[in-house]
Amino acid sequence: MAEGKKPYPATLSIDYPDRELNRLTSFFRLITIIPIAVILFLVSGAVWRLGERGEQVVIAVSAGGILFLATVLMLVFRQKYPRWWFDWNVGLTKFGTRVGAYLALLRDEYPSTDEEQAVHIDIPYPDAKKDLNRWLPLVKWLLAIPHYIVLFFLAIAAFFVVVVAWFAILFTGLYPKGMFGFVVGVMRWGLRVSAYAALLTTDEYPPFTLE
Repeated sequence: MAEGKKPYPATLSIDYPDRELNRLTSFFRLITIIPIAVILFLVSGAVWRLGERGEQVVIAVSAGGILFLATVLMLVFRQKYPRWWFDWNVGLTKFGTRVGAYLALLRDEYPSTDEEQAVHIDIPYPDAKKDLNRWLPLVKWLLAIPHYIVLFFLAIAAFFVVVVAWFAILFTGLYPKGMFGFVVGVMRWGLRVSAYAALLTTDEYPPFTLE
């Protein structure tokens, strides 16, 4: 970031491990992540649908998820972003990011449901009437399409970087810093786009950068 330039109103940093990572839990990461991934699933708004003999039975096994449509309506009609909605959205985003960082082998502490740990996210609470255009939430998803396209390819690249880092951790116990920075950068980019188009906490268009 250039000196004196105001940071984007959604920041992410992850502490680089100052020690060797656990080779055993890294090797079995796709297994060790299952319990916390199930918890994340249960609070992220998913629903299981079961069908039997042509009659659909809907069983809700979770609750919550990002409050998007309700926030859109509240901003459009009331120019208001309820603080507890904001706290829920940001809290869920932080939790999901910790799980994502664990899956990407960036850290080996088991993800907490509430503690920050080594994953630092800062998203300021907006003044809806002063800082947010009441009509933009209706089109932000469309304006963010270029970011979705770029992030699709970045996510593919990040996947292969994580695979290579997995081997590096198994042999050396260390996550190569360049790879670490790239994966964190992709996650940071995704967070900014989410803050703009999903969390609706800012009207500032996300920059096309990993920094």
